[in-house]
Amino acid sequence: MIKQPAVYILANRRLGTLYIGVTSNLIGRIWRHRQVVVAGFASKHGVNRLAWYEPSDCMASATFARSS
Repeated sequence: MIKQPAVYILANRRLGTLYIGVTSNLIGRIWRHRQVVVAGFASKHGVNRLAWYEPSDCMASATFARSS
C-alpha cells in the first residue's frame, strides 16, 4: 500500500460541526469515521462527510499545515 499523507476536514452537515485530521490513508480513514470504528469527537457529533482534503509530501508537512 502506498501511503499518501493528507490533511482533511469532515463535516456533519452544511454549516455544521467540523473535524480536522491528518492521515496517511485518506480512504481508509474516512471509512473508519463512517463506520464509527473509534468512539470520540467525530462519532459523538456525527462528523463523517468529507468537505476538503489536501495531499502532502510527508506527514511532517501535513501535520504542520494542520496547525498553521
